[in-house]
This record gives sequence, C-alpha cells and structure tokens, in this order.
Amino acid sequence: MKPKVAIIGLDSAEPSLVFQRWGEELPHLTALRRQGLFGPLESVIPAITVPAWACMASSKDPGTLGLYGFRNRKDYSYDNLAIATSRALREPLLWELLSHQGKRVIVLGVPPGYPPRPVNGLWLGCFLTPSVEEEWTFPPSLRHDIARWVGEYMVDVKGFRTDRKDWLLDQIYTMTRQHFGVARRLLQEQEWDFFIMVEIGVDRIHHGFWKDMDPCHPKHDPCSPYREAVREYYRFLDAEVGSLLDCFEPGTKVFVLSDHGAQRMEGGFCLNEWLLQEGYLVLEEEPQASSGPRRWKELRVDWGRTRAWGEGGYYGRLFLNVQGREPQGIVAPKDYEGLREEIREKLEALQGPKGEPLGNRCFKPEEIYRQVRGVPPDLIVYLGNLRWRSIGSVGWGSLYTVENDTGPDEANHAQQGMFLYADLG
Repeated sequence: MKPKVAIIGLDSAEPSLVFQRWGEELPHLTALRRQGLFGPLESVIPAITVPAWACMASSKDPGTLGLYGFRNRKDYSYDNLAIATSRALREPLLWELLSHQGKRVIVLGVPPGYPPRPVNGLWLGCFLTPSVEEEWTFPPSLRHDIARWVGEYMVDVKGFRTDRKDWLLDQIYTMTRQHFGVARRLLQEQEWDFFIMVEIGVDRIHHGFWKDMDPCHPKHDPCSPYREAVREYYRFLDAEVGSLLDCFEPGTKVFVLSDHGAQRMEGGFCLNEWLLQEGYLVLEEEPQASSGPRRWKELRVDWGRTRAWGEGGYYGRLFLNVQGREPQGIVAPKDYEGLREEIREKLEALQGPKGEPLGNRCFKPEEIYRQVRGVPPDLIVYLGNLRWRSIGSVGWGSLYTVENDTGPDEANHAQQGMFLYADLG
C-alpha cells in the first residue's frame, strides 16, 4: 500500500517561535522535528495568505496565477476590485491533480477555497467563505453533516480586529477546536489518500496579541493580562496537531507548513498621503487633519492630474495612471518606466519617523515573476521589510501612524514561514 500524505497548514506560524523560543514547550511539533526535517520556508512576494497557499498548491508564482492579494483589480478601471475566490484559480491544484489520478482527498480551509470545486473526496471552503448558509462544501450535503456535528461552523473570527480581547480569545479557541474536531472526524470516517487543512487561528492570535508578548513592540505593556496569550495558544495548537497525528496510520508522510511568518508591526506608513505630498496624487478636495482620516473610497481623485495612487494592506500596492490603459490615464507610455523608477528610488530612500533608515524594497512584477497575468501593481512595496503596514487612507496629519486604518492590529507578516516534514513510519 502506498503511503498517505498529510499537510497541516498553520497560517502565519512563526518559525522562531516554533523552532527556538517555545520549541521545548511544543512536544508534538518537536517530536516531528527530531524524526524529520525542518527549517524556515521562504514565502512568495507578497508574503500574504492569498496568494501564498495557492502558490504552494499549484507550484505557480503569484504573477502566473494573477493573484496579488486578497483584493485584485479586475480590469484597469479605478474602482473594480474583487475579493479572491477559487474561481480566479485557473491552474490545477495539487489535490485536483491527485483526484484525476483516482486518489481520495480531504481539503479543509485552504485559501482561496470558496467556492469548492468537485473533487474525488471532500473540500471545505476557507475563511473567505461569505456564509456557511452558502454551498461552501463539496459535496454540498457535507455542510449539513457539519452543522449537525458542531452547529454553526466558524470559517473565521469575523471582526478579529477589535479591542474586545476576551471575546477575541474565546472566538479563536472555539474556531480552532471546531476545525480540528471536524478534521479528526473526517479522517476517522472517510477513506483518503491525501489530506490538507489550513488553520487560520494562528494568524488571528498574532494580529490580536503580538504586542502583549513582545517587549520591543511600540505598544507593549509588560503588565498586560494577555502577555501569555500567544504562547498559550501555541501550546494548545500543538496539542491539536498531536490529536491529528493520532489519526494517521504508520507510514504517513506528514508536512507542517506556514505560508509566511509573523513579526511586530511598528506602525503604518500613509502611502497615499506620501503620494499627495510628492505631487503624484491629486485630490479635488484634500481632507483636513482636523476632520480625521478618510478612506480611499471616500476621496474624490482628480484623475486628470494624478500620476500614481496606492492601496493599503500588509504591503503597499502602487499603480500608475497610464495613457491608453486607465480610463483617464495621463502618464505617457514612453514616460512609464522613468516615473516608476523615480518613485521606486524615493520610496526605497525613505527614513522612518525618527530618521532611521526603513530599508523599504520595491519590486517590479516582471522582474520577480515568470509570467505576469491579471492586473498587477506597477510596484509591490515592502515597507521596512514588512514591519510597517501600508495605509491607504489620507488625512492623518502625518506619514506615520501607530494604528491600522482597518482596526486594531499588532502584527504584520514576515517573509519566512516554517517547514517541517516527518515520516510516521
């Protein structure tokens, strides 16, 4: 009998915590390390849940997939953004290839996994599933079974960017228990050759509680009642991983992976505010700092005088307003590369709020991807090696903020995730 393969995805799991800082407190992961191979795993650029897991599952880079983040431009208009779904994936995924070869697969929560497509086995949608009232499972009848087992299934912690920390902790633990409980039941009751799941709770605990454990975080409180929250969750997660290992028969090939790591977030850099100051972005009416920040969709952009604009997120996405490409483009194609290089040089030379070098890096899609499909950013901007988040709103009165404009957030992504492989034989 050929061995089975199981992949346990821990979204955002930070290798320095798993392998060094808390390694001896995580007995199941440590046992796998001692009998197998492990190390840091370089993520894709951008190091974000979408597209990273899809790149792993397809062995294609973000440019080939045409996925550059959770939201992507559908065309070259100014406001036609779409949330990434499985419909955007035109490359076959690992479990689909295995299905075509007659292998039975179980796929749980791998982004972007909504809506699930037909496979030889089972497929549950990911945290981007809009509602569990939708057909978020394959086969569709599976959602009714899951509802009988656990009630309303939590694909994510909705509203995880919150100051309600007790509530957030409870929700993360409840969700993680559900996910692993359903995984165990399916492993025990179904025939399978290949299994993969992705647990999003790791990412949510980082975003909610990183400052409480990290004395170098700018908002760290050494007396915080949540200073052990991340550590205790990792211990809990290790036990849940151990419960899955008990479901695997001898000889199973086990991988434990993360799509990217995590690190403290120093703050936010107001990308569009900077573009305003530099004269690349022009508004019909600039917001006053006294009236508070305004989101991008609330702004009236003077496209006839705007050469560049950006979007917020874990990394910055910068677009040029090009003649013949955008509806009101003003950047002549012959000037495109010169302007892009000019902005790149300025961003990479930026200093932080205390005059310190940030070490920003700007990537041109055609230089880092084998193919460039869809509508990519003209520049992919890593701010302070992802220690700073890109802020898309304007009117902060400063280029730097200590807050995220989408809600409380204590961590950002790191370029290296984790890799662990062991043969249970």
